[in-house]
Amino acid sequence: MQAWRVHENGEPGAVMRREEVDVPEPGPGQILLRVRAANVNFPDALLCRGHYQIRPPLPFTPGVELCGETPDGRRVIATAALPHGGFAGHALADAASLLPAPDALDDAEAAALHIGYQTGWFGLHRRAALRAGETLLVHAAAGGVGSAAVQLGKAAGATVIGVVGGPAKAAVARALGCDVVIDRRSEDVVAAVKAATGGRGADVIYDPVGGEAYQQSAKCVAFEGRIVVVGFASGTIPAPALNHALVKNYAVLGLHWGLYAQRDPASVLRCHETLAELAAKGTVKPLVAERVPFAGAADAVQRVADGTTTGRLVVLPEGARA
Repeated sequence: MQAWRVHENGEPGAVMRREEVDVPEPGPGQILLRVRAANVNFPDALLCRGHYQIRPPLPFTPGVELCGETPDGRRVIATAALPHGGFAGHALADAASLLPAPDALDDAEAAALHIGYQTGWFGLHRRAALRAGETLLVHAAAGGVGSAAVQLGKAAGATVIGVVGGPAKAAVARALGCDVVIDRRSEDVVAAVKAATGGRGADVIYDPVGGEAYQQSAKCVAFEGRIVVVGFASGTIPAPALNHALVKNYAVLGLHWGLYAQRDPASVLRCHETLAELAAKGTVKPLVAERVPFAGAADAVQRVADGTTTGRLVVLPEGARA
């Protein structure tokens, strides 16, 4: 079968190689899936660079999230069991973790429903306890992770402020349903948030960026607000000033979704059932910006790494329908 593999760590566009390899053999508790679509995630870029918290043995195939088909013909959503990821004709996954792909979504959309939306739901609801009527601020609102949080925030009845970089991404954020859109390249984010909230600030802030975005968050979070830290796409891990959190009375919450999959898998299934219901109603729908031919997988991962994309890029195996 054809697969993209990484033999040495580095930038995805340089180290991902397309090769002919054997179909992998499932280990104990694993299942072989025929890949129908594989979503590109920022962790795929981190895996290529050797900067992710998980470091699979070299060589490995990236592609942590996919929609696949089981040997008995079921269409499922899965997190790939590395080193046999989704940028290949077949991938491996833990059989116990498979989730049914919603009928309301096509393969590319289903592949993009899993990690980003699960992270958004757990971050907004289980960690931050977002309530209807509150104000939610989402950094990188036009990106794959941010767009999921925007949709979930609107579904929860929140007023959503989206922060983006540039006019094109601002247009995407508005189309997603953001009530207020702030272009960080041309506007003062802190001043704009305070203006939009009458000086109160945002009740919940969803931050997959880190760096300067976190510093802005700390300056515009409301009394008893919650900052949810879900990643560091900027490449800079901030050092929160806990005395500042004390005097302003706000909380900084970490969210690592993978721990729920390990320690409370039943909660992941319940979350998926909720997401499937929202998808069936049309309340959430993954923003698939591009369905990428298999030959373009390395370039797609590099573009996500560079932060030049909106929504999700989804790689389709050879012969798959776009």
